Amino acid sequence: MEDTAFALPATLKQIAYARSLALKNQTLLPWEVQQDRRSLSAWIDAQARMKPLSELDRLPSSKQVAFAERLARIKRRAVPEECFRDKGLMSKWIDGNR
Repeated sequence: MEDTAFALPATLKQIAYARSLALKNQTLLPWEVQQDRRSLSAWIDAQARMKPLSELDRLPSSKQVAFAERLARIKRRAVPEECFRDKGLMSKWIDGNR
């Protein structure tokens, strides 16, 4: 372990870039990470390699939609429109209507 007494503080430029990455990746930038240059550098490297979610990655799969529609017919209710725009919502609707 590195002695924190000798740790260099993160630079303002580093913190600004980390904040922009956190916004882009929709993640939190931990306070502890911002206190040390090496920790922040490692966090930036990990975040920079992340593939941002595309709009298609958020949509439910065709199998998920088909299953939800089949459940809706059986239960005689409609699948809410917002479920067709978010796979997480669709999953919750399916779980609640099995």
